[in-house]
Amino acid sequence: MKNNNFKISEIYNTFKKAFKNKPKGHHDPIFLGNEKKYLNQCISSGYVSYVGNFVNLFEKKVSSFTKSKFAVATSSGTSALHLVLKYFNLSEKDEVLLPSLTYVATANAITYCGATPNFLDIENDSLGICPKKLQMYINKTTVKVGSHLFNKKTKRKIKALIAVHLYGFPCRIKEIRKICKKHNILLIEDAAEAFGSYFDKKHLGTFGDAGILSFNGNKPITCGSGGAILVNNKGMSKRLKHLSTHAKKNSLYDHVHDEIGYNYRMNNLSAAVGCAQIENIKKILLAKRKNFKWYQKIFKRLKYVKILKEPKFSKTNYWLITAILENKNIKNKLLKKLKPKGYGLRTTWRPLHSLKIFKHCPKDTMKNSNNFFEVAINFPSSPKINYK
Repeated sequence: MKNNNFKISEIYNTFKKAFKNKPKGHHDPIFLGNEKKYLNQCISSGYVSYVGNFVNLFEKKVSSFTKSKFAVATSSGTSALHLVLKYFNLSEKDEVLLPSLTYVATANAITYCGATPNFLDIENDSLGICPKKLQMYINKTTVKVGSHLFNKKTKRKIKALIAVHLYGFPCRIKEIRKICKKHNILLIEDAAEAFGSYFDKKHLGTFGDAGILSFNGNKPITCGSGGAILVNNKGMSKRLKHLSTHAKKNSLYDHVHDEIGYNYRMNNLSAAVGCAQIENIKKILLAKRKNFKWYQKIFKRLKYVKILKEPKFSKTNYWLITAILENKNIKNKLLKKLKPKGYGLRTTWRPLHSLKIFKHCPKDTMKNSNNFFEVAINFPSSPKINYK
């Protein structure tokens, strides 16, 4: 039986051979077309803040690609999520259900509103909230008062659930939506990592009351930094856009602000890059799918390395290629061996319930989230690896 050191050496040598001893970063962006052209147009126009044609154009392109009726461009995915939560008037009297296995921004946005995160476990196939465990947790920890659920211990309202599509993998969003509807819980999709991912041929971020996207530098397409809110209600989109500025009313002669605004609007420079990027989204997604098939092939003979595959009825963007290793010792030693050599391997997100800043928050049992963190690892995933 092979020991851990032998297995680590096999993985290490497989990486060296596959990358021809030329290490790759974690997720370098790729620029294929009109990025410089559009930036020059933007600079020449003098409109480089959020007042500019590229911002509106980018919103239209995102809306068209996702088939969402409206898209509101923001400065980041985090700001997009914060705006959505503010729109729904979350406060210190509320709790929001979310998976513990997500990037910290998901929970941070909740705390910005004074609300409390309430952490749930994941299921192993989809990497998202487990609908069965969700319903069991609701039954065990909440009581219905009027038309809403309240936490039995804290007395706070369970106002919303944030469904996260981790690494571009769709969670069981239709089942989760059904549970939310049954219990009068707002459903918000954190699709920050899921641009170009679909469940049942429908783009992620379009199933709930609102969805958010991220266009950070490491996402499938990038604006440098940026995000977007996906909604199907015109009035909601107009108010979110109003909040994303300083909530200034239209006037040629005066500065009148009718509510608190957040200055979260995407700027024209970022939108110009985004417009060029989305023109090549199909090529980028194809390259990322090739990454998945390439890793499957090169690690096929190593039975202790499992490359995660998209769930049934879904098509993912394979944002980050994720592998399950045999045990945590292999994972930890592999990181120490390969990262100093320049390979962009990374541990997965640390489950948020384990962070000191969220120790006070309510939570379910976290068997799957804890196990996943111990043995899962993200491999270099830039579209550059297999772009042709």
